[in-house]
Amino acid sequence: MSDMVIIWLVAMIVLVIVEAMVPGLVSIWFALGALAALVSALFKAPVWLQIVWFLVVSIAALILTKPLVKKFQAGKIQPTNADAAVGKECVVVEDVNNVLGTGAVKLDGKTWTARNEDENAVSKVGEVKTVVRIEGVKLIIK
Repeated sequence: MSDMVIIWLVAMIVLVIVEAMVPGLVSIWFALGALAALVSALFKAPVWLQIVWFLVVSIAALILTKPLVKKFQAGKIQPTNADAAVGKECVVVEDVNNVLGTGAVKLDGKTWTARNEDENAVSKVGEVKTVVRIEGVKLIIK
């Protein structure tokens, strides 16, 4: 068995092991390229041709399958009830003061921690404000 056959075999095995150990697909395309190079080495192709086979098959596999893999790996974003809060009006139930780090609003019967969009603004109890976005578990109001 030639040195290149052993090199490509070891490369393919290492790449498959890496693929098995890491979450998500990261090296399977190169393992396929190493397999192609291994086959060409078994047929006693010159080293430059083995490298070309490795690169061509790896890149082709990557280009052809990456969009499909991304589609299946992409987590489906689940909209939550909190997403519906943006654009709604809420009532201040505790003075909202970003400097002091205080503030709460009531929205749809639930009390939320709140911060003003304008860092210098202070919203007083009883004021009606609009939710502009959500950051973590805090409503940002104006």
